[in-house]
This record gives sequence, structure tokens and C-alpha cells, in this order.
Amino acid sequence: MQDHASGASPVRGSAQRSLIGATIGFFIGFGAVSLFGPTAQSFIKVMHLSPAQVGLLVAMPMLTGSLLRIPFGAWVDRNGGKLPFLVLLLASLVGIGGLYWMLLTLYPAHLDAGSYPMLLGFGALGGCGIATFSVGIGQVSYWSPKSQQGKALAFYAGFGNTSPGLVAIVLPLIIAAGGLWVGYFVSLVIVFAGIALYIVLGFDAPYFQLLRRGHAPAQARAAALQQGQELFPAPSVSRALLDSAASWRTWPLVGLYFTSFGGFLALTAWLPMFWSSYYRAPHWVALGLTAGFSLFSSLIRVPGGSWSDRFGGEKVAFAAFVALLLGAGLMAASSTFAWSVVGEVCVAAGMGVANAAVFKLVPHYVPDAVGGTAGWVGGLGALGGFVVPPLLGRIAQGMGAVGYARGYLVYVGLALASLLLTALLYATRHGIRRGAAGLPAGAR
Repeated sequence: MQDHASGASPVRGSAQRSLIGATIGFFIGFGAVSLFGPTAQSFIKVMHLSPAQVGLLVAMPMLTGSLLRIPFGAWVDRNGGKLPFLVLLLASLVGIGGLYWMLLTLYPAHLDAGSYPMLLGFGALGGCGIATFSVGIGQVSYWSPKSQQGKALAFYAGFGNTSPGLVAIVLPLIIAAGGLWVGYFVSLVIVFAGIALYIVLGFDAPYFQLLRRGHAPAQARAAALQQGQELFPAPSVSRALLDSAASWRTWPLVGLYFTSFGGFLALTAWLPMFWSSYYRAPHWVALGLTAGFSLFSSLIRVPGGSWSDRFGGEKVAFAAFVALLLGAGLMAASSTFAWSVVGEVCVAAGMGVANAAVFKLVPHYVPDAVGGTAGWVGGLGALGGFVVPPLLGRIAQGMGAVGYARGYLVYVGLALASLLLTALLYATRHGIRRGAAGLPAGAR
């Protein structure tokens, strides 16, 4: 790939290479979702934490990782992705390093209730890596041709999303073999290695590289077009956020992602309690079913992107939310272990495919502010992971044991709302195709 504008040094990287780099970086950063879950019991024992304190501790990485997706996703439209990606991964490295230091110096004898704020602070920093999701979405979108974005984004998000499931399996084994501090030391080494790989593999799209070489925006855009780049950013970070927020199509996409990805995060935290409390499943069975849910939902996102490219994002999303509706209804009504497992598989498939379809639609509907839209969708959508579990808990508390199953009616409602939003987007698109020439280009 040559720099046609200058005729000198080539543009560094390629779409495929940067896709691999972004996927590795997101995989490493997203593992912080499970930063405290497998180790919470160890902190409870030595610090005598209350259930509310444990809940805040486990949620802290996801909270910061979700909210930071908005500004950092928009930052991509200004810098191209590599700088914000590295800032987030380095912040996560500092957070995990701080936790490792606490374990070396304070655990267990000197780790008490007074250490709790410090634990929260390092956990918040560790969760910064989760926000790399929206950064990578923008980076991959600017590199990839529109016709291949569904596949590219599904590869990125699908394989990156497998991280929490693998961490939930591997981290407890490492801790059992070597102790709590060994688990965090291994996490620290993995993040450091991931940063090194991202530096080598991850590059900004041609337009951003040309801007940094001193090209005027118009000249850089023309040269990048010759090299295959099809999407270009808004002029500034604030403009990216404002432009994406001003497009009404951003908000149905937020709602769809709230159900699919926010719902996914919520279930990764809720399923162990569901299987152990409702069916009295052994610990290893509950852990296996939860890890299987996480991995299957993540991996099916990859073919889901190809299906979105082939059949259209709206059609694939509609089919995925139908699968989610059926699975959630089955889990809400069933009192049989086997049928509930079938329902979980349907829910996992629906969420994974819907995640791929939603981000196929992001650059399609808001092409002039992809980073800003990815920030809104990824950040606000991920907050479903914090909103849904308390609802499930209240239902279980109010109805007793059967409430663990009836709580899935929440997902039935979310699936129905998502089907309506998907139909709205599809109807709008058909209206445009029939000749609604007055609509802005971003809607086509």
C-alpha cells in the first residue's frame, strides 16, 4: 500500500494486519470483565466485605470500561485509534499492576476494610481495557471496505469477546495451583504481551497516517480513497459525538445493543447463581454452563457478521432477536434442566448474532461519525450489564426460587422491544430505497 500523495514512504500496515492487532488488543483488554469475579471469595474472606461491597467491586471494571467507550470511541475520529487504544491498555496495565502490588505487600494479613477504596481504584483502572472495544470498532471500520465490514467487525468482536469465558475457566485454575498473587501476575504478563503485539500489528487507517505526515485533510482524503479507504471521520471529537447523537438512528442501535451485549454481560454474572440456586447444580456445572454460554455467544458472532454481509444487518438482527425471544421464553417457563439448557443455547446464539448485526449497521447508518456512534452504542449499550441483574435479583427475591426462572421474562420484554426497533430501521431503509431522496446520505 503506497502513499500516492507523497510518492515517498508507504502507508504502514494493512486492513488484515490491523484487524488482527485490534482483535488481540481487545481480547487482552476485555479480560478485565472477569478481573474480580473468580477472586471475589478470597477478598471476602480476608476483608469481611458485605454483599453490597462485593457487588460494587465486581462491577467496577465493567462500569469504567463501559462509560469510557463513549469518549474514547469518539477519539478515534480524531487520531485514528492506535493512541487511544494504547492509553486504555496502559491504564489497564497500571490497574492490574496495582492489584498485584497490593497482594504482594498487604495480602492477607494487612488487607482489611481500609484497603477497599484502593482496591476499587485499581479495579477501575484495570477495567479501562474493556473500553478498547469501541476504539477497535472505529479503527477496523475505517480500514475495511463497506462490503466486508460485517465480517471484519464480527471477527474482531467475536474472538475478542471470548476473553471473559476463557478467564473464568483459566484464572481459577492458576489461582488454585499457585495462589492469588500468581493469578494476577500472569494477568499482568498477558496484558504486557498484548500491548507489545498491538504496537507491532495495529496501525491507523491511511487517512490518519497521511494527516500526521502533514497532508491537508482534502489531500489526505483523496489519497486514502485511492488506497481503498471508504469511510472518513467527522472533523473533531465533539463533532463526532454530536453528529452521532443528532442522528436518531444511533438510538435504536443503542437499544439493540443494550439487549444483545448488555444482556450478555448481565448473564455472565447471573447464570452461575441461576444454575446453582434454581437447579442446585454443582459449582463446576454452573461454571461450565456459564463459560459455555460466554464462549458460544462470542464465537457465533463471527459467522453472524458474514450472514449480516450476505443477507443484511436488519434481517439477521430480526432473526437473532427471535431466537433470543424463544430462548428467554423457554427459560422463563421451564422447570426442566435440559430444556433450560436448550433455552440458554438459543439465548447465547441470539445475542451473539445480534451483536454482529448491530455493528454491521453502525457504519451503514452513521458513516460520517463511526467512532462517535460506536462509543454511544458500545458504552450505553453495555450498561445493560448493570441495569438487568438488579431486576433479575428483585424478581427472584419477590417470587422465591421460581423467580430465578421467571426473571427471564425481562429478556422476553427486551427481545420484543428490540424486534420493534429492528423493524423500524428496516422500514426506514425500505422507504429510502423507494425514493426518499430528501433523506441525508447517512441514512442510506
